[in-house]
Amino acid sequence: MLRSPSRFVRNWLTAAAVGSLLVGCGSSSEESANDKARPAAKTEVTVEPIKASTELTDTNGVRISLEKKPERIVCLFALCDDILTELGIVPTATNSAVLAHPDFLGEEKAKEVDIIPGGFIAPEVEAILSHKPDLVIGLGDTHGKLAPALKGATTFWAMQPETWQDSVGYLRDTAALTGRTAQGEKAERAFRVKLAEAEKTPSDRTALIIYGSDENFGVATPEGDVAASLFPKIADYPWKSRGVEGSYSLEEILAKDVDVLFVETLSFGDAEGKLSEKLAANPLWSKIPAVKNGDVHEVDPEVWAKGRGTRSLGLVLDEATAALR
Repeated sequence: MLRSPSRFVRNWLTAAAVGSLLVGCGSSSEESANDKARPAAKTEVTVEPIKASTELTDTNGVRISLEKKPERIVCLFALCDDILTELGIVPTATNSAVLAHPDFLGEEKAKEVDIIPGGFIAPEVEAILSHKPDLVIGLGDTHGKLAPALKGATTFWAMQPETWQDSVGYLRDTAALTGRTAQGEKAERAFRVKLAEAEKTPSDRTALIIYGSDENFGVATPEGDVAASLFPKIADYPWKSRGVEGSYSLEEILAKDVDVLFVETLSFGDAEGKLSEKLAANPLWSKIPAVKNGDVHEVDPEVWAKGRGTRSLGLVLDEATAALR
């Protein structure tokens, strides 16, 4: 029986896929923190004005105070790159591969952005500081340990996105800090309009997003996965978080009659193969309706698993709605 890993394992898998072995103003959310993963409310397309400020409490309650508008920003995870791209800013340095995507900077321009050595899990502090950043943005539960080493030399901002509302909130916060308020409002509006349009005609097909590098796959749930938080609005998505130690077996997935499968392969290179190919060795895999009907979609994990921002989520919506028709 195949079981999915805990959330800690997902973090490790995501980190490893881009980590050392590879190198690579408040929210206008309409739902409360407890209800934001629930699909009942229709997405509001009206965007509240963003006010420029060098001091604010971010969407998750973290206080940020800068001496001036940041110009040199170092990104330690892909949401930062996503947000900066939406705002028309190129990061000073990054350790994410999402910038090479054609809907971001593209391969050639992405090569002009310096890469922070040390990988996703342990980016080198000396390398970060060598860029003389005004602001360093990282993932809280992974990069929070860097804060003491960066203190006094720069400002470290720990983000912790779990739903699309969090990502929109962080977009707004960054737009306020950088003074790119018009760009932030435009990006938020475009995403909200796209999501609202998609939820007008939700699919009645059952969808599932899985991730991993081998048979120890994981199931992305709306309560803690940004891309998955979109799915209750656009499809039948009956997957709920089971906490840190929770998991879904392949037998349980088979029982749900999944019509469309989205697969995020988190691995160390193409040579190791796709997750869907590895799961094909299990006889239960071929019995899933999506597999039998050829509706298994290997998606770009840089966008689906790691991007997390409005640009990435717009791409997720485009691909998901096309597959769910």
